[in-house]
Amino acid sequence: MKVTEILADATEPLFTFELLPPLKGHTIDAINSAIDTLMPLKPAYINITNHQREVIYVDRPDGLVERRLIRKRPGTIALSAAIQYRYGIPVVPHLICGGFTKEELEDQLIELNFLGLDNVFALRGDPPRGERRFIPQKGGYEHTEGMVNQISAINKGQYIDPTLSDPVSASFCIGVAGYPEKHAEAPNLDHDIMMLKRKVDAGAHYIVTQMFFINERYFSFVEHCRQAGITVPIIPGIKPISRKSDIDLLPQTFHVDLPGELVEEVSSVSSGAKVREIGMRYCIMQVRQLLDANVPGVHFYTQGNAEITANIVAKTFKR
Repeated sequence: MKVTEILADATEPLFTFELLPPLKGHTIDAINSAIDTLMPLKPAYINITNHQREVIYVDRPDGLVERRLIRKRPGTIALSAAIQYRYGIPVVPHLICGGFTKEELEDQLIELNFLGLDNVFALRGDPPRGERRFIPQKGGYEHTEGMVNQISAINKGQYIDPTLSDPVSASFCIGVAGYPEKHAEAPNLDHDIMMLKRKVDAGAHYIVTQMFFINERYFSFVEHCRQAGITVPIIPGIKPISRKSDIDLLPQTFHVDLPGELVEEVSSVSSGAKVREIGMRYCIMQVRQLLDANVPGVHFYTQGNAEITANIVAKTFKR
């Protein structure tokens, strides 16, 4: 079932979440355990992330250092299919521009179509760890808009090779990301919303926001999007604070603001259990306020903390 169909049929806000593929060399067991924890709370669908290659430097026997690119979390498509057919729930695999050519993207879409996965989430992707800026793959895309255009073309039966005989149309539902506090590389929010509208005009069906900790930023973002002519659903993305280091790392990594009272409260405690308690309490307040505003749903960035997400959902969503 497509995300847009799920949204259209919903009589109350949806609960959804995303998971990371396991590190290379690990099994699917931890993923299944996280899903087993969250399935009783009736998620509408599950997202599976995709990850850019990382830069590592390896000492060579001759004393020089060799630069290598490695992918530490492969398997997004296979994992998505395994989850969808094991649990009978729609899965939304992420597709990224970084590290992939247009031909490789087309091959991934063909595989997804064969597997019966008709939801995708299109992202540019972050620069590889160890690199300061995003550099597109040769023969790939610099911006998500191009990827959305290609997915939309396949939905019309238009493939890269124009000589194909009677090519079959796909039917992908396309999600894209929005940034309530603007993308880190955008010169201002108005420019960022203009770029978002281009993704929607290219064929995106809905938007999920980057995490935020000040709800007014989300409400203001939605208002600006509507004024810009963006009419698709805009789903808020949420992450609970779970570690003391989050108050330093999250603003650095995701370029989001944290409210002063939350920072002060987390800074004043020393135990991890106290930090999680504060983070859960604040997130519950956030979610309740969003649900009271009748948002389409709340998307949780679990980042390995399924139990925390389950506790928050149990205290906020009617089930």
